Amino acid sequence: MEDKYKEIPHKTIERLSQYRRALQIYSEKGKNHIFSHEIAALLHITAVQVRRDLMLIGYSGSLRKGYDISDLIMLIGNIIDSPNGQKVAVFGMGDLGTALINYFRGRRDKLQITAGFDISPEKGGHKIAGIYCYSVERAAEIIGKEDIRIGILTVPPDQADDTVRIMVDSGIKGILNYTPAPVEVPDDVYLEEYNMISSIEKVAYYVKEQK
Repeated sequence: MEDKYKEIPHKTIERLSQYRRALQIYSEKGKNHIFSHEIAALLHITAVQVRRDLMLIGYSGSLRKGYDISDLIMLIGNIIDSPNGQKVAVFGMGDLGTALINYFRGRRDKLQITAGFDISPEKGGHKIAGIYCYSVERAAEIIGKEDIRIGILTVPPDQADDTVRIMVDSGIKGILNYTPAPVEVPDDVYLEEYNMISSIEKVAYYVKEQK
């Protein structure tokens, strides 16, 4: 990533990923250009926010045509993606882990789920959702061998802390936590936590007064 992109706010990075998804939807419909209000409508944000984010990465469109979809997809990819791609491992190969693997497959060229780990002896040594599942005891060996730096945590809550320690000790530098249990990581490990209950409660708050 170029130096000028290193200070982009976390929320902007998240929206850039969403912009790329919206742009790809429009591209598949045969469109070559798009206006900020069209992107905003897909993401339920304001056109002003879209323009601010794109100005932040140094991209401007045409007043007459809007943004060039192909160019913008490429620019966002250059900012977000690693040039050589990155490998991801799933820790916890139960129903949630399997569903995430199936959902993610083929959606990003530069991100690939290449290994799964589980505490269950019955799962180790087998392919699950097309991904080879290893015993969690082999995490350091496989992560080092495959140069895996991203981990998705989908274990039961009571296993979260122990599994995170294994992930960190094995060389994982970025963790997406899908468990409801909060976890702690060292300063040099990036942690993103997704709490489904909080998300549902947020939705419930906004609809509770509706009849």
